[in-house]
Amino acid sequence: MSDSTDDKPKLSWWRRLSSGLKRTSSSLSTAVADLVTKRKLDRAMLDDIEDVLLRADLGTTVAVRIASAVGEGRYDKAISADDVKNVVATEVEKVLAPVAQPLVIDGAKKPFVILVVGVNGSGKTTTIGKLAAKLSAEGRTVMMAAGDTFRAAAIEQLKVWGERTKSPVIAGAQGSDSASLAFNALTAARDDKRDVLLIDTAGRLQNKAELMNELEKVVRVIRKVDTSAPHAVLLVLDATVGQNALSQVEAFHRTAGVTGLIMTKLDGTARGGILVALAEKHKLPVHFIGVGEGIDDLAPFTARDFANAIAGIEG
Repeated sequence: MSDSTDDKPKLSWWRRLSSGLKRTSSSLSTAVADLVTKRKLDRAMLDDIEDVLLRADLGTTVAVRIASAVGEGRYDKAISADDVKNVVATEVEKVLAPVAQPLVIDGAKKPFVILVVGVNGSGKTTTIGKLAAKLSAEGRTVMMAAGDTFRAAAIEQLKVWGERTKSPVIAGAQGSDSASLAFNALTAARDDKRDVLLIDTAGRLQNKAELMNELEKVVRVIRKVDTSAPHAVLLVLDATVGQNALSQVEAFHRTAGVTGLIMTKLDGTARGGILVALAEKHKLPVHFIGVGEGIDDLAPFTARDFANAIAGIEG
């Protein structure tokens, strides 16, 4: 048991996470309660529970697994909504536990290059700023590269985070070539002996092929400076996009070799379950989740907290 001072931020974080996932958990809970109060457990009820789980974006494989776990040893018996919640939490945690992995910075790689990818609107640039704040607070020297060169707002946003975290930001004029900017930033970070270089990238999806070509070029150019880089490729996903997140992971993974995920906007979406479907399908590490705009609203991902919040079990 941690001491009471540690419990305070944990509680407020839990509260934010569980209220963020409230729309998922309450729709699950209501639907499950309606089902179980009417009758004893039979095949038809399990099919209905499976449908409820599918509507919560948990994915077919997980929904089938949870439904069969609910049915185990309970046929023709009355079952409570809490029984179902507990099974949901247990099964979801089993899926999430292997992917709940911290972001490890290898101190031997200087700078440790983190390429951050994702579509516009996913919270990518804000996430980079929060990461810079986190890493600086751990005592690491950080540099940022404003590689989303098409959006003046993204460049300005990173500069603000640079001032906040006292980290230099390498930026070019709006519309400048993002690959050459990445090259310059990596060279500067190396000369400056920075611990970490965070590189923002463009995310506009008007033409997916063009976006992916540009990303490939950024990766190629980075490797000219350091053959082992990028050392981490983090995909920022917006939880509110639901099923669309699956195709985003596929596209970015193919192009940039995604090494880990950060899920944002879990504050008030009914689509939080998509993280479970992603974990089941892609098995990619989930390093952080975001539940708000504040600097501390990016927290390491923990499987049990998330599983309990989805199932609507009070922490």
